[in-house]
Amino acid sequence: MMYRIGQGYDVHKLVENRELWLCGVKVPHTHGLLGHSDADVAIHALCDALLGSLALRDIGYHFPDTDERFKGADSKILLAEVVAMIRKEGWEISNVDITIMAQSPKLKDRIETMRLTLAEVMNTEVGRVSVKATTTEGLGFEGRKEGISASAVALIYKD
Repeated sequence: MMYRIGQGYDVHKLVENRELWLCGVKVPHTHGLLGHSDADVAIHALCDALLGSLALRDIGYHFPDTDERFKGADSKILLAEVVAMIRKEGWEISNVDITIMAQSPKLKDRIETMRLTLAEVMNTEVGRVSVKATTTEGLGFEGRKEGISASAVALIYKD
């Protein structure tokens, strides 16, 4: 069996008059993330981890913010396309692990819905999907509620 691992990181600024999407789930909040697509920082980090596992560059390469086709795009669609790229090369997802860094909103009551949503999009078992949320104890841009960041790791395998 062969294994590959990739990591991803993304950050978006919090602004008024935008919806907040994290792991494909709409989260009620006073602010949303600014970006060309729906700015789902967690899915973007996950896409980069999956792409990185096969040295397929990054999400911006495949879905550039200069392309109008991706303006306001649902990041779940981008993730599904990335997973299709991985499977086209004969690889399968072993597991993924995402950490969301945000001072607010509190996400603990939405984690299971996020896991289920990502598992459905990736057509994999929910037990292969980990989502965690943490604050930065008031430090940095996340702590000042200026933005949200996410990191992700993905392990893939081939027989």
